[in-house]
Amino acid sequence: MAQYQVPQFIEVEDKIFGPLTLKQFVYLAGGGGLCLLFFTLLPLYLTVILAIPVLTLSAGLAFYTVNGRPLIFAMEHAFGYLFGTKLYLWMQRDVKPQEATVAKPANLPVPKLSESKLKDLSWSLNIKDRSQLGVTSAERSGFEI
Repeated sequence: MAQYQVPQFIEVEDKIFGPLTLKQFVYLAGGGGLCLLFFTLLPLYLTVILAIPVLTLSAGLAFYTVNGRPLIFAMEHAFGYLFGTKLYLWMQRDVKPQEATVAKPANLPVPKLSESKLKDLSWSLNIKDRSQLGVTSAERSGFEI
C-alpha cells in the first residue's frame, strides 16, 4: 500500500513578497501607485486630501479582517445589499377588539399548524434562497409546495 502526503493548511496563502501575500502586495502597490499618480498630477494639498483615504483603504484591504474574513468580502456583501434587489413581505393580521387587550397567560390561544400555514411558512423561509440562486421550480430546490 502506497503512502501519500495529504496537504495541510491549504487555506493559508503563501508569503511571496517578504511578509506579504500576493493579494496584500497588489492592494498596497495599487494604493501606492494611485498616490504616486496623485502626487505627480495634482498640487500637494489635493494630493494629501486624496491620498489619505486611498492609503487607508488599501491598508484596510491588505491587513484588516472582519469576523476572521478579509475586508474585501465585507465590502462585497455591503455593496450587494445596498444595490441588490430586496424582497419585502407583509401580511396584515386582523386584530379583534378582544385581542387588543392584554390576555392572561392561561387564556392564550394555542396556534394550530395546518398544511396551508406550513406551506406558507416553508415558502417564506425559502424565498430568499430561491431568489439568490435563481431557482424558480419547487422540484429543483427539494421542496414540494
